[in-house]
Amino acid sequence: MKHSLDTYQLFFGSLSNPNRLQIINLLRKGKRNVTEICQDTGFEQTMVSHNLKRLETCGMVFATKVGKYKYYALNKKTIRPLMKMIDEHMHEYCEHVVHKKN
Repeated sequence: MKHSLDTYQLFFGSLSNPNRLQIINLLRKGKRNVTEICQDTGFEQTMVSHNLKRLETCGMVFATKVGKYKYYALNKKTIRPLMKMIDEHMHEYCEHVVHKKN
């Protein structure tokens, strides 16, 4: 399967943004609505909504409407296992580099 460079940039750019990455890691703990994400991260509502839209566009999170709220959850099929693999990779190959800098 061949993908364009733009597709890779969209995907990895979504993961590399520190704010989106913080939201992804928060959603690994369970579904949240925008207000809860703002409370847990300290981010402004508009910034959270903007970043959730990007993550939703890429299929990294899915929204479910419950009453008047939208709850966001991590994509369990692809992103949750991917983040687990990334954690394992970072632990084995990257953490020692970061610890040497500090």
